[in-house]
Parts: sequence; C-alpha cells; structure tokens
Amino acid sequence: MKLPAQTWFERSTSRARDWPLARLRADKGVTRVSVVLPALNEEATVGGVVRMVRRLADATGLVDEIVVMDSGSTDATAEVAEEAGAVVHHRDHVLPEVGSRPGKGEVLWKSLAVTSGDVVVFVDADLVDPQPQLVTGLLGPLLADPQVELVKGCYDRPLAGAGAASGGRVTELVARPLLAQHFPELCGVVQPLAGEYAGRRRLLEAIPFRAGYGVEIAMLIDALQLRGLSAIAQVDLGRRAHGHQDTAALGRMAAQIVATVQDRATGGSEGAEITQFVRDGYGRYAPVTHRFDTSERPPMITVEGYTSAQALVS
Repeated sequence: MKLPAQTWFERSTSRARDWPLARLRADKGVTRVSVVLPALNEEATVGGVVRMVRRLADATGLVDEIVVMDSGSTDATAEVAEEAGAVVHHRDHVLPEVGSRPGKGEVLWKSLAVTSGDVVVFVDADLVDPQPQLVTGLLGPLLADPQVELVKGCYDRPLAGAGAASGGRVTELVARPLLAQHFPELCGVVQPLAGEYAGRRRLLEAIPFRAGYGVEIAMLIDALQLRGLSAIAQVDLGRRAHGHQDTAALGRMAAQIVATVQDRATGGSEGAEITQFVRDGYGRYAPVTHRFDTSERPPMITVEGYTSAQALVS
C-alpha cells in the first residue's frame, strides 16, 4: 500500500520541461506575477539572477515585476540589483511603523507589502548560473491549477567532490527525519528547505513568517495545515549551483530548523540555541553559544497598513 506522501509525490510532482512557454503564456491570462529575491551582501551574484529574470520578463511577459528585498547589506547589493533591472526595497523602509528585524523571513514577509502579484515567486540571490526554468517551472502548477497554492522547487545541489546530486545536508540529516516523525504527509517533498518556491498571495498573506532559517519549512507546514496537501505541488528544476556553508554554519541552521518543526508539532517552543566549540588562542577548545530569534511576523493580512501599502503598488 502506498503511503499518502508517495501518492502525493506521483500526482503532484512535475518537471520544469513539462511547462513550455506557450502553455504558460496561455494559462497566465490576467494573473500578475512578482519575482522576489531576498538578498544580504550578494553583490557578486544578485545581478546575474536579476538579469536572468529580466530577460525572461521581456521575452515572454510572464513576469510583471522584479523586486529585490535588501536585508541590510553592507556591500553594493542594492546598486548592482538596480542596475540589472530590479526594484530594490530596504527592509527598514517597508512598513516602518512595525520596525525591522534581521533574517530572511523578515524580508520575505515585507515583500508582500511592496509587490502586486497574485502569484509571488521567491528566488535566492546567491545562485550561480541561474536558469529561467527556476521561474517558469514554479509558475507552471500555479497558472494551470487554481487549487494549487504553494509550489516547492526541487533540484540537485552539487557539492564539490561529493557527486552530482549531493548537498542539502541539513535537509537529509535534520529536516527529513523531523518531517517523517511529525508531519509524514510532507515526506514526498524533496527539498523542504528550498529557497526557490512560489505561492498565491491569498495563502502567503494568511500565514505567519518565521524568523531566520525556519521560514521555508514553517511555510510548508502552515500551508499543509491551512490548505491541505492537495494545495501543494513541487517541480523538478534540474540543477541548482550556489555557495556552500561550512559545517558549523550548518549546525546553526539545523538548530533553527529543529526549533521550528518542534514549535509547529507541539504548539510552542522556548527558542533555539546551540553550543559549538572552537580552538582559542592557546589551542584549547572554547565553547561558544549561539541563540536565535524564533519569533514570527503575523499573517500580513492582519497588519495595519498592509492594505494601504498594497494600494500604492497595485
């Protein structure tokens, strides 16, 4: 007997090649599409990603706006993105009355206030050699089926010296076992932590946004609980090339993923922290404790000022 996750995988997984441009243009109709790039000190790569999306927009009309959300960069990320053809918003200047917080979840949440798309596509700004199917593949299920509200991308993540389909170490060692234990319906999702995904505004504005690295897996769980498994689809985007973090950084990411899933499973957590060890100046190990913000922004639809902000960009 097939498990629900296996049945969902077979029914709801497509490939980017299954969504040719002609079909996408026909399905788009009057649907507005926004592409959002969250960025923090990505001047080396953000321009290439924006130019890829700009070329796609100009050639096909599938993308109506390209927005880069600057999460407090200290390099030339904003200037490079603007020159490449994006509209850039600094997190501090969007809904200033609610203040600003560090982290990816904050800029993803605030992007809803400065975009007008019925569908919002999120693409990371650190991609090397970005390809159009990162956008077109994610759009396919959303434009074709009004019942689909969240589309996750999946892909090979090459890791130097470790094989063509390696990478995703936090996914395989942390996220997947946690989902198997607490949310087995989602075990068919290949890349639950993927930074490339798309959603309908009506879903995105109805869910909270988690701070830090927990934002993607929290969104996936919230979509399941709010709309059901049938509202989620995934698309095989092929290959994703980007920089890789060291093991200590991955440990800090993992701590936030664990806290997020535990919070969703039990209805509350006491935050996230991890103690790691580094060599001090005397060659001895020294403990370093990292504590993480696990707060959440409320559903955007409940935020005073959101409606007026939307009116300015519509």
